[in-house]
Amino acid sequence: MEITPLALPLIAFAGTAAGFINVVAGGGSLITLPTLIFLGLPPAMANGTNRLAQLSQNSVAIYRFRRKGFFPLRAGLLLGAAASGGAIIGSRVAVDIAPELFNRILAGVMVAVLVLTLTGADRKPQGPHEIRNWGLLLPVFFVIGIYGGFIQAGVGFLIMAAFSRLSATSLVLTNATKVMVVLIYTFPALAVFLLHGQVDWAAGAVLAAGNATGAWLGAHFSVARGDRWIKAVLTVTVLAMAVRLFFFA
Repeated sequence: MEITPLALPLIAFAGTAAGFINVVAGGGSLITLPTLIFLGLPPAMANGTNRLAQLSQNSVAIYRFRRKGFFPLRAGLLLGAAASGGAIIGSRVAVDIAPELFNRILAGVMVAVLVLTLTGADRKPQGPHEIRNWGLLLPVFFVIGIYGGFIQAGVGFLIMAAFSRLSATSLVLTNATKVMVVLIYTFPALAVFLLHGQVDWAAGAVLAAGNATGAWLGAHFSVARGDRWIKAVLTVTVLAMAVRLFFFA
């Protein structure tokens, strides 16, 4: 089943909302991935198409961090390379898994990531502006890459937890490295989906544009007291989508 032209405005709205939510609360992929599925894309194709939005969003984020003087190129390349090996494995599993099983896994992941989004786990501003314990981080990021290649949603929390537990790295360096790692491993993951014909380019382009727009809006407009409202809307929306995916997809 293909996305109809009438669905493209809704995809643009979902992408914009996801980009904005990623900045002010986190968990934007909890909106985009199920939206693509509900609009008619098979789960594997929705998963692959969502990677185009990840390329757009993380490219914008890297540009912003670089403008602010944070560009951890060596760390991003090393950890991104480790994650890329895992992402190839995860994405290959994603294109072969039964659609019904993927929907149920996604529903469970959505609820788990929502909890992490609401609690703000591992968002510690303190810590050194250097990365330590490379011997532990590299294999851990390989495993994170498997998860990111498979489903992507919530991978940022895993990366932040890894830095917090293993390296005690400052939040700004963690975030700057995170977006670079995700951008790097998204390329081989996307390549796997492309080789299996699991990318809808029209929907992906609209989603990517919306995602970048939402990220820009979230970065340039202060949301005094707005984060609580956004988290409430995100909670209701994600739980409703998760229930439908698990029981009715």
